[in-house]
Amino acid sequence: MKLATIGVGNAGSKIIDRMLEFEEETGRNLCRHVLVINSARTDLAKPDYVPEDRRVLIGDTHQKAKGHGVGGDVEVGAEVAKHDIDEIRRAFDDVEIHEVDAILVAAGLGGGTGSGAGPVVIDELQKMYDEPVYGLGILPGEYEGGRPALNAARSLQSFVRKVDNFIAFDNDAWRARGQTIEEGYEQMNRELAIRIVTLLAAGEIDESEVAENAMDSSDIMRTLDTDGVSSIGYASTAIREEGEGLLDRFRNGEELEAGATDAAKIKGLVRRAVNSRLTLPCEVSSADRALVVLSGPPELISRKGIESARQWIEQEADTVEVMAGDDPRPNSPELAAVVLLSNVTETPRIKDIQSQAVDAQDKIEELEAVREEEINDLITDDDDKLDPVV
Repeated sequence: MKLATIGVGNAGSKIIDRMLEFEEETGRNLCRHVLVINSARTDLAKPDYVPEDRRVLIGDTHQKAKGHGVGGDVEVGAEVAKHDIDEIRRAFDDVEIHEVDAILVAAGLGGGTGSGAGPVVIDELQKMYDEPVYGLGILPGEYEGGRPALNAARSLQSFVRKVDNFIAFDNDAWRARGQTIEEGYEQMNRELAIRIVTLLAAGEIDESEVAENAMDSSDIMRTLDTDGVSSIGYASTAIREEGEGLLDRFRNGEELEAGATDAAKIKGLVRRAVNSRLTLPCEVSSADRALVVLSGPPELISRKGIESARQWIEQEADTVEVMAGDDPRPNSPELAAVVLLSNVTETPRIKDIQSQAVDAQDKIEELEAVREEEINDLITDDDDKLDPVV
């Protein structure tokens, strides 16, 4: 697949930057056009791989932002995007839309710029282009507090309603113990970038290699053509040449079954992808459609293994709409399986965010009520002082 990729806000921009990094490391060419949009000048300077001329600052003339961000305020984030929509539109004009299959908009839903400006950007893209617009949203962890949860709950509905499919990543499920918040973000961004690039870059096949069962960009687009929320599973195994040069060990150190066939190894890798941490924890059986991509040296990808894995996914997801194929990477040091679960409906974390947001909203309203009462008391006290003494 060929993508135009747009990062909105700090988290969205970092995700796009990590995607470009992983592309460079693996020789892929997914992100044909890149753009990042931010309301904070300092954050806009952070990406390492996004070209300087593909960075757009919004809100620098807005009274509430002034180039320093929107302070986590969703409404201000939306305001600055609408105020600078002409500048954003001009940046879109540089995209050679005939060169891409779809547009991917990445944003963190806990911050003000991503959750506020993101839907405005998507609206404009939908007006300008006929190509599918996919969302990639980062859900804040519970440890990030009530305000990010409130932002996420407010913007999630808007994102899902506006895009053709929304791929979610749950920070709560991915932050490791003992990590600082910043270390956690860096690792999570990297993990998400690996999954997105491995999945969506499939179909751009080197003509020198003929795939057993080639994955095509239209297969990915068909799987995503469900609306709703999607989740991604991933597993990989390092390739070490021993004996006949077959795979002999998973990356986490678990030994493969003695005498296992290539087909069994493929199926086992796919099972591990589904049963490991998904980008968004969900019930696999609640997915409408699924897609499996095997990426790595073509001689290690078994047609029988792909078919066996596809049948297993059909049973797990309880759907016959499962597509499977391979993405040959002759020089890859590993074999990877990525599984897309499209339009999953059983997602406990989204319900948790909504509940956390309700609690946060109640506290905000309580504080506002107390503040209003204090102001009224002050006004009353002042009035009493002005009353003449009889």
